[in-house]
Amino acid sequence: MSKLKTKSSAKKRFSATGRGKLRRRTAYHRHNLTKREKKVKRNQRGAKVLSAPDAAIVRQFLPYL
Repeated sequence: MSKLKTKSSAKKRFSATGRGKLRRRTAYHRHNLTKREKKVKRNQRGAKVLSAPDAAIVRQFLPYL
């Protein structure tokens, strides 16, 4: 059987935690941050864990993760 290809866009956007869950960055945290509330900006820091249905889709893009 031939090797499976990894989606290049997915490997740049997602990574795995130590237990195998998928991590993602939060959206809306690039620019125009001066108009956002402090609470919103604080909650968008760091990485979030993907939900189970979304993780199943992304795992198809990352066969070797």
